[in-house]
Amino acid sequence: MEAESEPYVRLATMRQLHQAVADLNTARSLADTLQTVADGIVEGLGYELGCVNLVRPDGDLVIAAFAGNAAAEALITGRVGSRDSWNRRLSMGEAWDDLRFIPHTEGWVLLDDDVPQWHTEGPEPRFEDEWHPLDRLYAPMYASGGGGDLLGVISVDRPRNGRRPGAWGREALRMYASQAAIAISNARLRANMQRALVRLEREQQALRASEESFRQAFEYAPSGMAIAEMGGDQQGRLLRTNDALCRLLGRPVSVLRRYSFADLVHPEDIGTLLRTSAEGGRAELRLSRRDGTYLWVSLRNSVVADAADGPRFLLTHVEDIEERKRHELNLAHRASHDALTGLPNSAELKSRLSARICERPHSPAATAIEALDAAYGDVESSLTHGYQADGYEGEAIPGGGPFDHHVHTVAPDPGHDDGTKGLAVLFCDLDGFKSINDRFGHHTGDAVLIEVARRLSTCVRDGDTVARLGGDEFVVLADGLGAADAADLAVRLRNAIIPPIRVDGRAVRVGASFGIGWAECGMTVEEVLRSADQRMYVEKRSRSKVHRRAG
Repeated sequence: MEAESEPYVRLATMRQLHQAVADLNTARSLADTLQTVADGIVEGLGYELGCVNLVRPDGDLVIAAFAGNAAAEALITGRVGSRDSWNRRLSMGEAWDDLRFIPHTEGWVLLDDDVPQWHTEGPEPRFEDEWHPLDRLYAPMYASGGGGDLLGVISVDRPRNGRRPGAWGREALRMYASQAAIAISNARLRANMQRALVRLEREQQALRASEESFRQAFEYAPSGMAIAEMGGDQQGRLLRTNDALCRLLGRPVSVLRRYSFADLVHPEDIGTLLRTSAEGGRAELRLSRRDGTYLWVSLRNSVVADAADGPRFLLTHVEDIEERKRHELNLAHRASHDALTGLPNSAELKSRLSARICERPHSPAATAIEALDAAYGDVESSLTHGYQADGYEGEAIPGGGPFDHHVHTVAPDPGHDDGTKGLAVLFCDLDGFKSINDRFGHHTGDAVLIEVARRLSTCVRDGDTVARLGGDEFVVLADGLGAADAADLAVRLRNAIIPPIRVDGRAVRVGASFGIGWAECGMTVEEVLRSADQRMYVEKRSRSKVHRRAG
């Protein structure tokens, strides 16, 4: 570069500087930009050596580019100097505006610090403004036009005219450092944008791959899958179903999209479905098929939530459990029913009977005044103990009272028909059954028991219970009967049993003795059955031997 003592700067020098600045904006990457900065120092500013020290994320500075000497470039490029050492350098020497000049008279103290540097050789200067080989000149580069963070430091050496830069040279270096900082910031921004675009593209590719994996897993899953809408007017509507679910329910995709699970579920299971849909999780319920039958399935629900809008979709996995459920129901039926006749067994009979009676006896009907006294007494007692009547809505209070909603089971009076209806317990024992077993074998006996069970079942109402206790003993529970009704029912049942029963071409007969007992609150199940059993034996002994004959 021309000497600053000249009254003007030649046009060629300006063109060189302009070209150096213009080249900064043509680099395609950050590495190219840094090297262009170093080359511009040599080609546009008139220095024989140029070095770019770039601030790393950890704060230290690394030599990112070097120009003017291949040997020096190979030796020190990539080496790192600590931030503390650089801060010490930038606080020494003479401040030339934003530049920092450290003459050789001070620079000797920096020979042993950790900043990598290249020392040139040459004679001692003869003039005051002549460049010394150990002189150092630094141009810091700041973000945002000088007021921001330090981006790096440009270091220059050996001006071609051999003199320290004057006013023009200093301004050119300062301006170049400012333009270099802008170019480096832009290059970093472009690099970050390119990395972000690459990362975004990879994420989109991963998302597309994930969506495709989900689609294939959804469509080709061996068990049923569905996506249902959550919220809005279309709550629960099936948005998407796979082939397995369509085959399971016997309905095409176009038809299923018009339904929700609430439209398909068994009426008794609607509560289970609503709880499962709201909370997620697993439920076992029945879904309607196209032919009108119901299929037991296991639903596993997962709520697919949106961070902003809350729950949006319900992902449901539908598994056919019909065979397992049928097996479970069969096991439960076998546990509660007689294996031979299919009637409820003793355990099931006791369970149904205990569900109708409580441990507290039914008190006789009180007069109106007694009822009011009892009501006020119970309310006063409950308030004394810190209870409030509202807390007992729908509950039974131990000891009775106006809030006791249990409907007591009472026994009608056989000697006085006052219209009372009760739960009749008819204990049946077959007459002459043992002789059939002894004469014709257990095969014939079993056939007789099966037929008797059938005849008893056909003579009772749908809500009544016919149970087999074991051997040739049966019990009938019939609710809502008066004393006369129970007696008539016993006659009908006995008459149904008496007709001959044909087994393997042979006709056999059995008789029956019935004892009528009544279930009443305050009694235990055993007491109820014992009472009916005793009445049966009384009835059996009172009948003549002829009427109890079988053959």
